[in-house]
Amino acid sequence: MGMSVDPASFRSAMARFPGAVTVITALSGPEAGRERRGITATAVCSVSAEPPSLLVCVNRATGTGAAIRETGRFNVNLLAKPDDQLALQFAGQGGATGEEKFAEGDWQEDSRGLPRLASALLCFSCEVSEATEAGSHTVFIGEITDIAHGDGEPLLYERSGFQCLAPI
Repeated sequence: MGMSVDPASFRSAMARFPGAVTVITALSGPEAGRERRGITATAVCSVSAEPPSLLVCVNRATGTGAAIRETGRFNVNLLAKPDDQLALQFAGQGGATGEEKFAEGDWQEDSRGLPRLASALLCFSCEVSEATEAGSHTVFIGEITDIAHGDGEPLLYERSGFQCLAPI
């Protein structure tokens, strides 16, 4: 095998790799007392148009990862430019955890009861079709069952900060 790259070098290089900012949401717990879970993520990618599917990479140590494994369902909310503070909240800044993260934003339920952000540019409702362990994360491939559309400009993350698209 080739030379190994240290984690700090990898993180520094990935900071230059722009990504769309999303909040991945799920529900955990028994039917009667389900709790909302969510995390900020940029590790989201299309997989296939037939069937329509995408992948998300979620740290196994998170409650969101556990909820997705438990229920086999998740939503991917593509954030708009004004939602940078919401992205930070779901990334854990300020110490909010679990249900506390949903104190900000206009959160609604999709047809399956999962949290959907009303201001999101897109919300993909997904059913897990595959899950693969990769290092500290689980890669969930989700078959898309519904798409909700919104308006605005996408929020991006690059060089450890939020960015927006500009025409060239």
